[in-house]
Amino acid sequence: MVNEIDSVELQNEIASGKSVLLYDIRSEMEVARGVLPSAEHLPMHLIPIKINEFPKDRDIILYCHSGARSYHACRYLMQQGYDNVVNLRGGILDWARNGFEVVGLSR
Repeated sequence: MVNEIDSVELQNEIASGKSVLLYDIRSEMEVARGVLPSAEHLPMHLIPIKINEFPKDRDIILYCHSGARSYHACRYLMQQGYDNVVNLRGGILDWARNGFEVVGLSR
């Protein structure tokens, strides 16, 4: 079972100052339309290559457009021994529907 967080919970954590490690796993074309504040872009297909860079001592929140790809990415990471991964249920779509900020990706 994949741990999940919804947009309202995530926004509350960010607003309270909690340090979250947030990865947008969508394609370049998708992230060009905007990302969650403080998100890093890590295309889904690069996760297996970058897996050793993921910390095991803090929560890692993954998101995509609707939450489906990030759910599967979380499952993959859990199979690799990461129990600190969390899926953003509903993805950036739900985040935007709730009126939360979407920003340009900082490089």
